[in-house]
Amino acid sequence: MGTTEDKRGYRQKLFSRELGAFTGLVLICTALTILEPARFPEIGNLLNILAQVSQYAIIAAGMTLVIISGGIDLSVGSVLSLSTCVGAFVATSLGFGGYTAIATTLVVGLCFGLVNGLLITKIGIPPFIATLGTMGVARGLAFRMTNGGTITNIPHEFAYLGSQSVRFIPAVVPALLFVYVIAHIVLARTRVGMYIYAVGGNENAARLSGVPIGKTKLFAYTCVGTLSALAGIVNAGRVGAVPPQAGEGYELDAIAAVVIGGTSLSGGQGRIIGSLIGALIMGVVRNGLNLMNVDPNWQRVVIGSIIILAATVDVLQKRRA
Repeated sequence: MGTTEDKRGYRQKLFSRELGAFTGLVLICTALTILEPARFPEIGNLLNILAQVSQYAIIAAGMTLVIISGGIDLSVGSVLSLSTCVGAFVATSLGFGGYTAIATTLVVGLCFGLVNGLLITKIGIPPFIATLGTMGVARGLAFRMTNGGTITNIPHEFAYLGSQSVRFIPAVVPALLFVYVIAHIVLARTRVGMYIYAVGGNENAARLSGVPIGKTKLFAYTCVGTLSALAGIVNAGRVGAVPPQAGEGYELDAIAAVVIGGTSLSGGQGRIIGSLIGALIMGVVRNGLNLMNVDPNWQRVVIGSIIILAATVDVLQKRRA
């Protein structure tokens, strides 16, 4: 009986966090509609927000798994860059088709995620240090491969997801929703999802209960690496090219979306829908500040303040608990 009550209380706490984030999103949208009634609520602008958010929102889905498992991944932006550089190189310099380039990009992202997981689980390097190191490795390889230049003339198939629309809806929007539906099913309906929560909640207790700690963390890091590569494909389509500096700062955007959405940085708590709401909040705030011609430096101050506020709420809730 006590276990059932604990689960009910846990779900209610998560729901309250998500409801708070969603309420914040609604209030921000209402304020921007009042301040910019001619531009913000336009369908074209709202679809543009979804397309812009999609890149780091896709990464945030994988980052949610990692953070709930008690980890962190600082390499996602660099993995995005390197994987798309390799994929574009395969297409433009080696003459392979766009679909081969897509597959290559995803495989590179998967492999880097696997490397991060192995460094953390097999060698025992703390996640912050391991992914900080691979962040530098991936970014350096991306610049070395391209000699600091931008890869252009990417295939249509490679650019489709980030550049095309389906009946006025950006093609990336259905893809984004698909990613989040799958991530939700994994976390809420599968054994590996249960393991992810267990590892992040109390790793020692999970180990004593027979949870495969290493395999669970490997799964989480492999997922975020693959999704970083997918986000790179979206970015390539939106830009129309593949620069080696692509994805800079996306690790912060993804982590911020997860935290704003109510996932605890200490692990063990969170849900995938919250991360999507968090990503939308960041996208809406940035769009509104751009519409009001706010200086980019002040935009950073605003986004940083939102992150600090979300982290503060998390700490205060833990103290109260």
